[in-house]
Amino acid sequence: MITEIDQQVARFQQNFALATEEIGKRIVGYKEIVQGTLISLLADGHVLLEGIPGLGKTKLVHTLSDVLHLKFSRVQFTPDLMPADIIGQFTPDLMPADIIGTNVVQEGEQGEKFLEFQQGPLFANIVLADEINRATPKTQSALLEAMQEKSVSVGRQTYKLALPFFVLATQNPLEMEGTYPLPEAQLDRFFMKLRVTYPDTESLHEILNRTTQFDEPDVERVLTGDQLMEMRRTSREVPIAKPIQDYAIRLTLATHPESPYAQPIVNRYVRYGASPRGAQALVVGGKIRALLADRVHVSCEDIRAMLLPALRHRVLLNFEGEAEQIDPDTILEEVLTNTPEPTE
Repeated sequence: MITEIDQQVARFQQNFALATEEIGKRIVGYKEIVQGTLISLLADGHVLLEGIPGLGKTKLVHTLSDVLHLKFSRVQFTPDLMPADIIGQFTPDLMPADIIGTNVVQEGEQGEKFLEFQQGPLFANIVLADEINRATPKTQSALLEAMQEKSVSVGRQTYKLALPFFVLATQNPLEMEGTYPLPEAQLDRFFMKLRVTYPDTESLHEILNRTTQFDEPDVERVLTGDQLMEMRRTSREVPIAKPIQDYAIRLTLATHPESPYAQPIVNRYVRYGASPRGAQALVVGGKIRALLADRVHVSCEDIRAMLLPALRHRVLLNFEGEAEQIDPDTILEEVLTNTPEPTE
C-alpha cells in the first residue's frame, strides 16, 4: 500500500531529477555542484561559488533560473576603472540603494509631489551576486539583511522579499585587487560554499561540442515556486535519530579550538569554529540527501557528505593558519577522520 509519505518522497525525487536533468543539458561535469546548489535552494539557504573565471559559475545560475518558474536578477559587483589620469584607482562600487532600491520623487496629475519606492534587483526569487567580494562593506551589510531576514530596509520602512528567495554568489579566489573580504557574519549566512574546479578532459570535450556550435541547448522550465516550497516542507519532515544528531553536533564542536572534541590541528590553526548554523546545515542538508537516497531517515553518511560544503567557510583560521595557508578542508578532513560515529 502506497502511503502519503511515499507519494511525497516520490514527487520530491522526481522533481529533483527533472531539475538536474534540465540543468545538465547546459552544465557539463559538475554533478556535485549542481546537486549542492539545488540542496541549498531546497534548504532555504544560499550558496557561495568559488572558482577561477571561465568555469561556468554564472552560466549555472542563469540555467537554474531558466529551469525554474521564478524571477531572476543579476547584480554585477565588478568596479570600473577611473579615467586614465587617475591610474590604478577604482570608482565607487555599487551602493546599498543600487541593489535594494530607493525612494524617488514623483509628480501626480495635479502637480503634487510624492515619494515612490523603486525596487532594486534584490526583489527577485533568484539573485546572482556576481563577484560578491567586490561589494563595499555597506553594500554587503544590505545584502546580509536580505539573506537572513528575507527583507530590506529603506529609511524607516521595511519591505518583505518574495519567497522563495535565493542568493547565489560567486567569487574569484585569485584576484585580490579591488576586493573586500566577506565579513564572517555574511559568510555564515551561506548554507554552502562550493568550490568549482577545472573540468576533466572528457568534460572539456563535451563542453566544446556543446558551445562551439551555432545553437546552445534549450532547457525547459520544470519547477514552480509552489513545487519548491512543497519540496522544502517534505525535506523538513524527515526524522533524524538523536545519536545521528549528536554526531553532527560533535563534528561541529570539533572545529572549535580547546573543545573536548578538537584535534591538535584545530587547536594549532583555528581561531574560531563553525557556528550553530553549521550544525543546522549538516542536519537539513542530510535530510535532503536522505530523500535523494530513497530513505526517510538521516544516516551518518549523509552528515559526512555535508561536512566540507557546510563548514569550510565557517572555520576561521588564526594568524598561524593564514600564514601557512592552511586549507580549511584539510582541517575538516582531520576532524572527520577522528570523530567516531555513533555505535547505536
